[in-house]
Parts: sequence; structure tokens; C-alpha cells
Amino acid sequence: MTETARMIGAKSASGSATPTGRRAGGNAIDRGRKRLFVPFVGPAFLFYTILFVVPSLYAVWISFNEWSGGDDMTFVGFKNYVRLFSDDLFVQSFVNTLLLLFVVGIAIFVIAFGLTLVLRDMVARKVARSVIFFPHLVNAMIFGVLAGFIFNPGGLVNKLLGGLGVTEPPAWLAHENLFPLIMVMMTWITTGYFTTILMAGVDRIPPYYYEDCALAGANAWQRLRYVILPLTWDVFATCAVLWTISSVKIFEIIWVFGGSTGQGMPPTQTWTVAVYTYVTAFSGQSIPAYGAATASAVLSLAVISILVVLLRRATKRDAVEF
Repeated sequence: MTETARMIGAKSASGSATPTGRRAGGNAIDRGRKRLFVPFVGPAFLFYTILFVVPSLYAVWISFNEWSGGDDMTFVGFKNYVRLFSDDLFVQSFVNTLLLLFVVGIAIFVIAFGLTLVLRDMVARKVARSVIFFPHLVNAMIFGVLAGFIFNPGGLVNKLLGGLGVTEPPAWLAHENLFPLIMVMMTWITTGYFTTILMAGVDRIPPYYYEDCALAGANAWQRLRYVILPLTWDVFATCAVLWTISSVKIFEIIWVFGGSTGQGMPPTQTWTVAVYTYVTAFSGQSIPAYGAATASAVLSLAVISILVVLLRRATKRDAVEF
């Protein structure tokens, strides 16, 4: 026992008691990676901190103040946040943002999965994929201007309806119809983008899975449920996160739609949180309220963060290898 204890003590003292006999710092490759971590990641982290983290923290500080841009910054605590939820215009903008997130998001992914099932077996699917992706390449402002032309009382849509015998077409650009029209336009613009991503995920599925489905007599819905969704779930989860982030930032198309009504500013019925934040801070038609505007932006960031975390947890699945 004495000899054994002496040997164990000698190994402990020499630092070589690990099963592999390696040093505590790891092998040479691990130590090299650790030495390169700071020089390679450090500059990027520094720029990220200066350009994003510091301004974000300063924005949080501004949200606790009343400030019109001069030297009159006054600390008011959570007053700006309480005022937001008592502001009917902000509540309506927040509801519109949620409608874009959930209603338009559901429509986008239902249509995208439908197109994926149809295009997967098409002969010219690469051409079709390029065509449906094209609207995403065009700036949303172009679609806002285009919609203003084709949906005005003397526009293309009403002329086509008149040719079909419709004497009293809907007032497409009326205030109560603008936001549903924006939702339809956003669905059209964005569906091709997510369809392309989903089809890229579907293309990596081995063909023998589809052959097994054909031999088993599975229909399109069963193929989607039992093959496509499980094997592309990670792609779908990523697309859902991307849409969640982008839907909260929708601004251009709504602002341009306001110009199509001849008012220069979109009707309040169509506002989102992004539009509300901009108008509160930079509209030029009232005294800037940077504290309230920044509180709105910070609240949007908090909502995005919470939704992304919940979405990642809800869509978390074990990886399927194939």
C-alpha cells in the first residue's frame, strides 16, 4: 500500500494522472485555438460592442427619460412605458404588428409548403423557383407604389372588374381596406423567399424516402407530415425565426401606401410599431418625443427576443440524421 500511495502521489505531483496523459490545457491544437481566439474574435466583438451593445444600452437609458433632442433630458422612470400602453394608437400599432406576424406568417408558410409539394415534382422547378423568388428581390416600396396605381378607382383592377360586369367595385384604398391589402401584398412578396429556402431543405432529402412513400401509397399530405416536415424541421424553425424578426420591422410598404392615399403619411389604421416609433421621433409634425419613441423601440426588441426564445423552444426537436 505504501508503494502504491507513493506512485499515486508522484503522478499527482507531475500532473500526469489523467487517463490520456495529456496536459491540463489540452493538446497542442486546443491550445493553439485558444491563443487565436482573442486576436481573431476580439476585434469583431469590439466592433459589435461599440456599434450595437453600447447604443442599445444608451437607447434603454433614453427610454427612461423625456427628451426632445436638446439639453432638456428629464428622468421619468417607467413613465414612457406606462404611457405607451395607455396610448390607443400604440396599442393599435402593436396589434397590427401581431397580425402581420401571425396571420401573414401562417398564410406564408401554408402557401410555401403547398408550393413546395407542387414544385418538387415539376420538370422546370428551377425556373419556377426563380420566378416565385423574384418579388423578394424588388424593394417593397415599388410594390407600394404599384399597388397605389392598380388599386385606385381608375386602376387596372377596377377596369378588369368592370369588364366582368362589376359596376361598384370595392374602395380598395379606403382606410378600412388598406391594412388587409397590405397583408395580402406582404404575403405575395415574402412567400417566394421562404418557399425557396424550404425547397432547398426538401432537395437534400434522399430520393428513396419518396420512393418508399410511393410504394406505401402515401398521398401528398402524408408525405408532407411524415417525411418532409420531420426531415426539414430545422429549416422550418429557422424560417420561422427569420419571419418573426422581419415582421416586427415592416415599415417601407406601409409608409408608401400612405402616399398612395394622397395624405403623405399612412393612415393610423395601418401603423405598425416601426411606423409608430418613426412618427413619434422623426415625423416633423410635432415636438420630437425621443424618450417615448425609444421606449417603443426597446419594447419591440424585448418582444422579438421573447418570441424568438419561445419559438426556438417550441420548435426544438431531436436532429434527424439521413
